Amino acid sequence: MNGCEGDPKLPVGSIETRTLTVVPSPSKAMERLNVAIRELKCSPPPLTSGILRLQVPIEEQIEAIEWLHAQHDNLPRCFFSGRRSRANRNGFNLLMDIGNENGDTSFTNNLVGVAGVGSAVFFQQLHPFSYHDWRSIKRFLSPKCPLIRAYGAIRFDATANISPEWKAFGSFCFMVPQVEFDELEGSSMLATTIAWDNALSWTWDEAIRSLETTMQQIASVVVKLKKEASGESILSKTHVPNKTHWDLAVKKALQAINTSTSELVKVVLARSSRILTATNIDPIAWLACLQVEGEDAYQFCLQPPNGPAFVGNTSYYFTENG
Repeated sequence: MNGCEGDPKLPVGSIETRTLTVVPSPSKAMERLNVAIRELKCSPPPLTSGILRLQVPIEEQIEAIEWLHAQHDNLPRCFFSGRRSRANRNGFNLLMDIGNENGDTSFTNNLVGVAGVGSAVFFQQLHPFSYHDWRSIKRFLSPKCPLIRAYGAIRFDATANISPEWKAFGSFCFMVPQVEFDELEGSSMLATTIAWDNALSWTWDEAIRSLETTMQQIASVVVKLKKEASGESILSKTHVPNKTHWDLAVKKALQAINTSTSELVKVVLARSSRILTATNIDPIAWLACLQVEGEDAYQFCLQPPNGPAFVGNTSYYFTENG
């Protein structure tokens, strides 16, 4: 269900989070959620639209990246983490939603990382991100349910032509995961989210069936992930622009900055590097390696349906005023 195709002026019928009893392991959390989903099928809500999150706290702390690595790669997936450095333990956390500061923060305050598969509702268009799209996303969110979140990204320059490798993402791409694993400080949590809207031709029954299909593909056994580079053999490397043109671009940018009449103080240059390896690279295993190398940074992964994985390791952060 693409939430951008709805009317953002019409509120959804219900936004709710239900917390079930604590369990000792992910497998027990899966059992608890499957029972809850069967009970929901027997008593559907009398509403034409809504979003419902079922969450099960887990006593054991399990890394979200390891849970995601255990899942099938045929579903859309996402991963976002906060900084892991102890020096930044009390600093800004990328996963802290300042706009939800009036909601229940019992879990959000110690959120370490989030992994998700499937999409209860997604938001994607080819046109530049607009106020209409922002309102479409906010329509499914509420400060009372701070862990119902849309994870994603927006293009830097939405007016430029989209390169082939970015077409699956559109101009922007956000998703509320169907199944989500939250890594907390000292514990974990497994959750499912159901979103429906009859006006978007996505009924409660269809949403439940889609969730059941996704749940059948979820692995509950999580294996410790080796966070070290596998030493893939590189067959070829191509950079656009090449070194000569890159050096010329840097020189031109510096000249523009040093001009007395220039208002420029910083220029961000980019290039495309296409690297062909002998075997396919697992984006989640690669991201786990970046976690080790970049303890002072945030890691993220976003992979839409039938699209490539966009992974990153960055020290950049932003804040949202509620």
